Amino acid sequence: MAAAITRYPWYKKEDTDAFFALFQNNIANFIVIAITMLGMGFPASIVYGQVLPGAAIAVMVGNFYYAWSAARLARKENRTDVTALSYGISTPVMFVFLFGVLLPAKQLTGDVELAWKVAVAACFISGAIEAAISVIGRWVQYHLPRAAMLGAVAGVALTFIAGEMLFKTLEVPVIGLLVLAIIIVGLVARVSMPFKLPTSLFAIVIGTAMAYLIGDAGSERFSDAFTHLGFYPLLPNLAWLEGLGLLFTGMLAVLTVVLPITLYNAIETMNNVEAMEAAGDKYDVRECQAVDGVGTMIGALFGGVFPTTVYIATVGAKWMGAGRGYSLLNGAVYAIATMTGLIAALAAIIPVSVVAPILVFVGMSMIATAFQANDTRYYPAVALAMLPYFANYIMTRFNRGAGEVVSDISSAIVVMGQGAMFMAILLGAMTVSVIDHQFRRAAAFAAIAAGFSFIGLMHAPKLAFNAAPEFVMGYLAMALLFIYFSFQEASHKR
Repeated sequence: MAAAITRYPWYKKEDTDAFFALFQNNIANFIVIAITMLGMGFPASIVYGQVLPGAAIAVMVGNFYYAWSAARLARKENRTDVTALSYGISTPVMFVFLFGVLLPAKQLTGDVELAWKVAVAACFISGAIEAAISVIGRWVQYHLPRAAMLGAVAGVALTFIAGEMLFKTLEVPVIGLLVLAIIIVGLVARVSMPFKLPTSLFAIVIGTAMAYLIGDAGSERFSDAFTHLGFYPLLPNLAWLEGLGLLFTGMLAVLTVVLPITLYNAIETMNNVEAMEAAGDKYDVRECQAVDGVGTMIGALFGGVFPTTVYIATVGAKWMGAGRGYSLLNGAVYAIATMTGLIAALAAIIPVSVVAPILVFVGMSMIATAFQANDTRYYPAVALAMLPYFANYIMTRFNRGAGEVVSDISSAIVVMGQGAMFMAILLGAMTVSVIDHQFRRAAAFAAIAAGFSFIGLMHAPKLAFNAAPEFVMGYLAMALLFIYFSFQEASHKR
């Protein structure tokens, strides 16, 4: 007798917590984009009328697709506890496009509209490249150790999410620590909140009320909130096509930034899909990379300039017990909020110190999963793979002045931060291989690291031949050492 088909719900209570976590992740990026682009001199008509609507379209398309994909997996495995993949703009990729594509394009053209069109074209090309990379996505996933991939993701979670958001949490200790306590009680200890409210919603209500009571937020927030209210239609345009002409006639240098960051984005998707498989939901990494690429291209057709990816917050949503409803709601709300200008309003009304603790939890869950999903003997590999992101975090936050700012600490910080994702995965993979006494495999990963360093994917500011010769020599020395131990072990077995 066939098993009864279980009903996979469209929405459940746990989706509310996950929605707020994902929404705040994405809205934080949208706010950074708006503030940074306005500061660069881009007009509000481009920022609010083109860039953010384009990003919202990409977010909506991806979230809706992954909600459908979750329902498909639920039917296939006859389960109701499937969690849809989160989808949004990758924070490291966002900063690279802001300062590595938009800003140079503006400086070279001297025209904000032309610079925006160049960035739209670069985003479109990035999406096309990631869609093409999806052909080999599963092969790469099979050959890269889980400890290496999850360790790299945990490094991002520790620095850009949990660490950064803990700083924001403590900027207003009275509010931040109270909200953090609510998150720990509700989401970590899983204790029910008063009136059975979702933990994230309860935390936001209490935290925002506290902010206004103690005077951390005042009436000026409301006046700022409604400055950019209006109607911004989500309409396609030909900026990407015009930008392609500009890109290939006089700004090919921008493509040297696009290629490595697209490879990073594809690997980030792969890592986060791997993390979800470890948490219990198995999705096809090739399909996800293709969807991310297509979603990025669709966003560019509507004026967006930032590639999208399966988001690191997915495991946090899984821990919260979410299904597909949070993904559906996130996509719909972003479309509405962007069209009406409500994103700026919400950002002004709700203090950062209120939402930051929710993102601390997301980072915590990713770090915990990196260890829980691996055997204890691989913990050193996970820990080592996390470390390059300390350098990447410092480098990103200081942007172009990082070399001078941190020179008294170490000259290696900047070069270690360049291509941190590749360095993290390859160091982690070498360590896993050595732990398993697979020295030839470790040598192969070291040789790949040398190759990446030679062409500038790691330890260099841009693609070039012989970009980081000292690192090439260092990784080749590692490879030779591993080969030596491979022969030594083989001789002992005879």
